[in-house]
Amino acid sequence: MSLSASTVTTAALLILLLLLPKSYSSKTVESKSSLPQVDVDLLEFPLNLEYLEAEFFLYGALGYGLDKIAPNLSMGGPTPIGAKRGKMDNFTRDVIKQFALQEVGHLRAIQSTVKGFPRPLLNLSAESFAKVVNSAFEKQLVPAFDPYSSGLKFLLASYLIPYVGLTGYVGASPKLQDPKSKRLVAGLLGVESGQDAVIRALLYEHAQTKVKPYGITVAEFTSRFSQLRNKLGNAGVKDEGLVVLKRKGAEGLTRGNVLAGGQYSVAFDRTPEEILRIVYGSGDEHKPGGFYPKGADGHIAKSHLPKA
Repeated sequence: MSLSASTVTTAALLILLLLLPKSYSSKTVESKSSLPQVDVDLLEFPLNLEYLEAEFFLYGALGYGLDKIAPNLSMGGPTPIGAKRGKMDNFTRDVIKQFALQEVGHLRAIQSTVKGFPRPLLNLSAESFAKVVNSAFEKQLVPAFDPYSSGLKFLLASYLIPYVGLTGYVGASPKLQDPKSKRLVAGLLGVESGQDAVIRALLYEHAQTKVKPYGITVAEFTSRFSQLRNKLGNAGVKDEGLVVLKRKGAEGLTRGNVLAGGQYSVAFDRTPEEILRIVYGSGDEHKPGGFYPKGADGHIAKSHLPKA
């Protein structure tokens, strides 16, 4: 049986399509379900922190959050508790606004890669931050610490946030399998590290300034916060304040510590469990609290919560 020219052409085209790389012949490789489950879990987990950062920065700079900026990204999750517009100078507000919009982008990036989950209930009230600060100093500060009362206090409260996510991305990176996942985390880590560096640099400039009305220096606040995170994380020293003992500084030659790092100035890593212990404020990944009154979401976080 002879074949017509059109039949031969059609057959050739079909064969060519079958031989094309899947990235050209099908969009399924870009779908949210194409990643290994370990990647999905590790990419969904940081949504908890990205929601926290986005809402804290948005409210602090603008007085409103995701429900106004990008309501679809909250996926119907409850409105944060106690978040509000902070009192701060124009420069600090501009920086925090930039951070806020960057976090919105991070949420878009993750949710476009994995299914994700609705924004968990977040407690961003001044009282929530005051509890953290009191725990860090092992006493009750009077008046209670309020991150929304000044630019300096907002920056100190911000010191508590991006760095935790940064160490989480460092910890997740070697566990990821798919190149797309690795590229996404590398990109997120780059910006989170930048945010942390900016916050630390702004605070380092005022390291010896005493925070009113406590008479405690900025450097001491950061050291206490870092010590608390090390204690709660319960996995050794993975956090350092702005001023350290000289032997612990870079190459053992400086007390200044504008960027935190290990012996060779390499970023510290944390597991999801360590992060949960810290953000819950309980030192126990099974006991929600702190910024997450009802616990974090996603497979990893839920696996540590009591079954409903």
